[in-house]
Amino acid sequence: MANVLLTQRCVRSCPYCFARKHMGESSPDDLLSWEDLMYVADFLEGSGERHISLLGGEPTLHTRFVDYVLYLIERRMHVNVFTNGIMSKERLSDAQQSLSHLSPEQLSFVCNLNHPSMSSAVEIERINAFLDAFGTNTSLGYNIFQPKFDLQFLFDTINRFGLKRHVRLGLAHPIPGETNTCVAIDAMPAMAACLLSHLSQFQSMRVSPGFDCGFPLCVFTDEQLGMLFKLNNGRLSFGCGPAFDIGPDLSVWSCFPLSQYHKKSLYDFNTLGEIGEYYKGLHSKVRMEAGGLYERCDCCRYREAELCMGGCLAHILSWLHNEEPVRFQEVYA
Repeated sequence: MANVLLTQRCVRSCPYCFARKHMGESSPDDLLSWEDLMYVADFLEGSGERHISLLGGEPTLHTRFVDYVLYLIERRMHVNVFTNGIMSKERLSDAQQSLSHLSPEQLSFVCNLNHPSMSSAVEIERINAFLDAFGTNTSLGYNIFQPKFDLQFLFDTINRFGLKRHVRLGLAHPIPGETNTCVAIDAMPAMAACLLSHLSQFQSMRVSPGFDCGFPLCVFTDEQLGMLFKLNNGRLSFGCGPAFDIGPDLSVWSCFPLSQYHKKSLYDFNTLGEIGEYYKGLHSKVRMEAGGLYERCDCCRYREAELCMGGCLAHILSWLHNEEPVRFQEVYA
């Protein structure tokens, strides 16, 4: 699946944001054009891909957001929108009138929430209005950026608005060469323990936690892994991309934490498969220098079997960012 940025603009400024550097170096008026949207749709169709994720910034800030969604659905694509749910009354009314008839098989949302203590009353009101309008099409996302956190508000929100009973859990990663709030490597076990302390809530509420990339398998005990495995109906992944992001200017990178790492143009490739092979080759060179977050990753049989990728590559590139370029050329941006 490809992630396509409609705009670089965002109404939030999250302390863990791994897109801040990328957006800060781009014009806030950088919007995906109609012509480029059609090119992306043709590119995906030619690659045999019928799923597309719309990102930002905040994708609903694009002036043609509704039109773009309807165009992609007309082309028989499943559209997944990553949003913070903070829409003006006018934007939400327009979206509701035009999109509320669409089924979750056509249009889905992942609403990324911060703890309510990090949001203003106006933001919470707008998020609630969005969830009230599109709850049946929406699941929640939460980015873990500290080792201690409380997820009770997610369960309350799912119940209140009748959302999909699934939470996408992301792990904030460092931006090579920059500073952002994220879980330190030595705090990973504490993060895992805090996450598993919510297990009874996930079970009683029948909510499945889905892992985004970058979680190292070894920070969970075998018993915890067994419980997570059952809770997710046998679907549990500790992979690490590459996930392809396409910018409004049709630039391509492997994921936001690595948005400055060997950025290319979509015009350099013919299919998604070619993009995958390109970044897979680059990433393998980096992992020859360091297998993962821990020294034990180098000889880990689970990493060798590709059951775990050893955590996010951004940690490794952060270690190597300021050193003399004495390694494989592909290690450096």
